[in-house]
Amino acid sequence: MTTEGLSFLRISVGGPGAGAADRTRRPADAAGRAHWFAAPALRSLAVDAAVIVIAVLDFWLVFPEQAEPYSYVLSAAACVALVARRWFPFLVVLATFPGFLAGWSQLAAMIALGLLATRKQQHWQVWFGAGLVWVGRFVQWPLEDFVARSWREHGLAAIYGVIVAGMPVAIGLLIGARKQLSARLVELAASRDREQQLHAQAVRAEERARLAREMHDVVSHDITLIAMQAGVLSVSNTSAEAQQTAQTIRQLSRHTLEELRSLVGVLRSGVEDDGPRPGISELDQLVRNTDVPVQLTVERVPDELCSKISAAAYRTVQECLTNVHKHAPGAKAVVRVLGAADGLHIEVRNEPAREPVSGLPSGGHGLTGLAERARLLGGTFETSSTDDGGFLVQAHYPMRLMSDEEDTAEIAIEQPSKV
Repeated sequence: MTTEGLSFLRISVGGPGAGAADRTRRPADAAGRAHWFAAPALRSLAVDAAVIVIAVLDFWLVFPEQAEPYSYVLSAAACVALVARRWFPFLVVLATFPGFLAGWSQLAAMIALGLLATRKQQHWQVWFGAGLVWVGRFVQWPLEDFVARSWREHGLAAIYGVIVAGMPVAIGLLIGARKQLSARLVELAASRDREQQLHAQAVRAEERARLAREMHDVVSHDITLIAMQAGVLSVSNTSAEAQQTAQTIRQLSRHTLEELRSLVGVLRSGVEDDGPRPGISELDQLVRNTDVPVQLTVERVPDELCSKISAAAYRTVQECLTNVHKHAPGAKAVVRVLGAADGLHIEVRNEPAREPVSGLPSGGHGLTGLAERARLLGGTFETSSTDDGGFLVQAHYPMRLMSDEEDTAEIAIEQPSKV
């Protein structure tokens, strides 16, 4: 009785202290053990070996010299059975019971019961296993010695039995509850992310609808009036130059209305690929319709270029030529579009202004929009002044083909709108 009591006290008191020491050493040893425990098989093997060694030491240190051989065999078998505790936790508890009842493998039974409680929680197998551990601690083997005990010794053994059986069950239930709480927190975090995404999508949809209304009601109406006035001008003025100017205004107005209707459709539907996109193949027409003298060079651009990259190149050249017309009237522009192994390069260079600068309105957002477009497509955008007083715009886009277009995510669609 005294030896068993000392064994239990050593387990109860020494266990938490050992755990605290392990937690203290863990940060310092984490880097050194990371490689060894990287493989799950090695980690499981190391844990199994440590558990068996601790369980063997538990009964070997308190094993009396005059004990029966079968007690030694049953205790050793209980320790070896711990290897299968992950796959058959309930059977392992049953296997450790004889070694605890007729031997000295108390810690082996407690370890098996703790894992069973962690896996099964409040299952009937847990309470049955706890009952077996309590019996193994309460009953003294051989039975003649158990019957010869006094009622005080029976009462003390019953109390010790409750503690020995209750402690691993309590620890197992606590570990299981912690795992359930962690899983619930992960679910709540995922649910919160989904709600935030839905809210962001609703905000974007509302902003798209508002922009579509404004563009249709205001911009479309004004462009239609411009086209109508150009028609009136072509009828009322017989000058060839006026006729050509009016015709150019009408063509540009119709083209702008077509793009505006396409953009309104995109905003309404929320589908980025809806509607036609101008590309590099239409740069010749863009240069012909602009009032800026342009030298255009397009080299080594594949025909199957991704429509997003092609449209970005077109918009870059279009915005640069518009800026030349507004801020450097009369200046010549040189446009180079070059396909290379590392991507598509666009360079637009213009001379200083040769005529007085007109007072056309400017929001100052054109170059900013081009930089954002390049960043979203994985490219770069740079601007600088030239030595002769002109301006240089350089853009670089990754060389993506049409086969890669479906796999390319549009980052701008996933970004929450700033309302």
